[in-house]
Amino acid sequence: MKSILVSGCLLGRPIRYDGRPKLLTHALLEQWQAEGRLVPICPELAGGLPVPRPPAEIANGADGSSVLDGQAAVMEKTGGDVTEAFLDGARKALETARLHGCRFALLTEGSPSCGSEFIHDGRFDGSRHQGSGVTAALLRRHGIQVFSEERIGELAAALHATTSFEGAGPGSATA
Repeated sequence: MKSILVSGCLLGRPIRYDGRPKLLTHALLEQWQAEGRLVPICPELAGGLPVPRPPAEIANGADGSSVLDGQAAVMEKTGGDVTEAFLDGARKALETARLHGCRFALLTEGSPSCGSEFIHDGRFDGSRHQGSGVTAALLRRHGIQVFSEERIGELAAALHATTSFEGAGPGSATA
């Protein structure tokens, strides 16, 4: 059975920057939780940030890959540089994924850590752009498929395809 790394806030944990959850209510998530597949993490907490904490965004319209490459910073709305905490949290998320054999991740869209398709642009005015957060970018660099909560059906299909493919080896009953 394949494990899935999942943003803890999607499971209802009040750990977002504002101390609230971002609960995802979905039959697939409930099924995977009942099966014991989910490995929850909050990279920002793992990196040592408190709850609540000031909102943070990747500065100057950059993305998580730029942060990983040392070309961008993650800044709080109050002006604090939290880049190292985000990098440390991303490394801990990768370590957790490896420890549990996670080849898939279900992460919170829009987050400077977990966003997989879009993130906020560093102006703290709600503007967004295409790009990944720091954790999502690091996981992808290490071969872990990352999905947003909006793409849970695609994650289910990827899990099924992997499970079906692995069962179709030499001498198996599947063709």
